[in-house]
Amino acid sequence: MADLFSPTSISPNLLSPTAQTTTASLAHSKAKDAGQKFEAQFLSTMFQHMFEGLDTNGPFGGGAGEEMFRSMMTEAMGKQVAKSGGIGLADTVQREILKMQGLQ
Repeated sequence: MADLFSPTSISPNLLSPTAQTTTASLAHSKAKDAGQKFEAQFLSTMFQHMFEGLDTNGPFGGGAGEEMFRSMMTEAMGKQVAKSGGIGLADTVQREILKMQGLQ
């Protein structure tokens, strides 16, 4: 039984450090996600204001259906623009979140 836990019987893989998620990298990940969500919401609001004055009637208008689903469309547009690089707002928000937590 003494040999069961001797240094020679321990696998070298157990002694090597593993790639575990650290608290700081988890905070960076969550801050990036929060920044991207904030930017998507901001862009969605800007798109809603942009489409506010458009008439939904006419030869190429969608009528009442377009008017009803426009908020969903602007939300999807905001998410897609933020996901594909956005306007740089997500990076600024992420930096500020990390700065407030003392991680940057």
